[in-house]
Amino acid sequence: VQLVESGGGLLQAGVSLRLSCVASGESSSDYYNYLGWFRRGPGNNRHFVAAIRRDGGSTFYADSVKGRSSISRDNAKTAVYLQIDNLKFKDMGVYYCALGSKPYEYEYWGQGTQVTVSS
Repeated sequence: VQLVESGGGLLQAGVSLRLSCVASGESSSDYYNYLGWFRRGPGNNRHFVAAIRRDGGSTFYADSVKGRSSISRDNAKTAVYLQIDNLKFKDMGVYYCALGSKPYEYEYWGQGTQVTVSS
């Protein structure tokens, strides 16, 4: 399984961030039913941001982005998108796309894409 993220970069606080991730390989397996996003911040811990169920579209969000973010997937269920509005300094970090069998447990990870927030 390969996951490739895109859409990071240097952004100003207050704008919207949109990330994309495309999964390939055995990603079509029904066992891996969740696509998620995580962020690794300055403390080097990886934090859950959002997830979506591939077969039903149920979504899950961390409190830090709830109400200003949206996760979605494509109809083929192999791509996942994350939008975070009103970008904040605390949103800065490396964002990882992940594929897993449970909403908070993931077996496959992308390489990550850096998001830097400036004033």
